[in-house]
Amino acid sequence: MTRELQNWTVERLHDDHAQALREARVLYDSQTDHQRLRVFENPTFGRVMTLDDVVQVTEADNFVYHEMLTHVPLFAHGHARRVLIVGGGDGGMAREALRHPVDEVTMVEIDAGVVEFSKTYLPGISAGAFDDPRLKLVIADGADFMAETNGGFDVIVIDSTDPVGPGEVLFTDHFYGHAKAALAPGGILVTQNGVPFLQGAELTGTMRAFKALFSDWTCYLATVPTYAGGPMAFGWGTDGAARRTDLDTLCARYAAAGIATDYYTPEVHAAAFALPGYVARLMP
Repeated sequence: MTRELQNWTVERLHDDHAQALREARVLYDSQTDHQRLRVFENPTFGRVMTLDDVVQVTEADNFVYHEMLTHVPLFAHGHARRVLIVGGGDGGMAREALRHPVDEVTMVEIDAGVVEFSKTYLPGISAGAFDDPRLKLVIADGADFMAETNGGFDVIVIDSTDPVGPGEVLFTDHFYGHAKAALAPGGILVTQNGVPFLQGAELTGTMRAFKALFSDWTCYLATVPTYAGGPMAFGWGTDGAARRTDLDTLCARYAAAGIATDYYTPEVHAAAFALPGYVARLMP
C-alpha cells in the first residue's frame, strides 16, 4: 500500500472503480464465521461498518438507504401490519420500519456477530430497535427461512449485501419465488439492487425474475453517498395497486404518521420511480 493510502480503507467491489475512506480510528476488527467485520471512524461519515472491506453502513448517510427501503413500500401499502426484513443486522431497517404502526417486524440475519457488534459499536443505527417488543429477531439463513415460512407478510424488505458470498443466494429466481409466496394479498417485495451504472446486470437479473412473478414490477432510485457510482436501485414487486397510490394520499399518510425523515418525502417517493434512460434500458 502506498504512503498516500495508509490509514485508508479501500473498497474494490467493482472491477474498474474503487473508493477510499480515511480511518481516523479503528474501533473493531474481527473475522466472524462468515466474513471480516470492521468498524472505524471517519471525520465526514462518522462510524463506518465494512464487511470484507465493502462499506455496509455509515452513521452519516444510512438514513437515505434505510428510509427509502422502508417508507416507500410502507406508505404505498398504507395499512401494513406484518413486515419481514431479510438481512439488516445493523438494525437500521428495523428502526425505520418500527416507526410505522405495525404489529410485528421479523428480522432474519445470518450472522449473530453483526447484530451483537452493531449494538455495541453502532447503537445509533438501530436507535433502540432491538429493544422494541414488536421486533422478532431470527438468526438464520434468509433463503432457508423464506422457503420455510408460513408467510402472510404485507411488506418484505431484502436488505442484502452484494451478490457475492453469503448474500449471493438472495438474488436467485428460486429465492424471489419463495419471497412472493410469503407475501399477503397486495403485499410488496422490495430489494437492494446495487448501483445500476456499475452493476447493471444485477438489476436486470432481478427485474427479469420480478417480471415473471409480479403484475407490477419495476425499480426506484435513491442516491447514497457511500454507495459510489451513481444512484442505487431498489427492486419493487407486487400484484397489488400500491405503486399507483396518488401523491395526495401519500402526503396524507405521511402527515398522519408524524414521522420526521431526512431523505424520504411523498414527493421524493413519487419521483423515485422516474427512471433515467440508462436505467430503463436495463429493464428486461
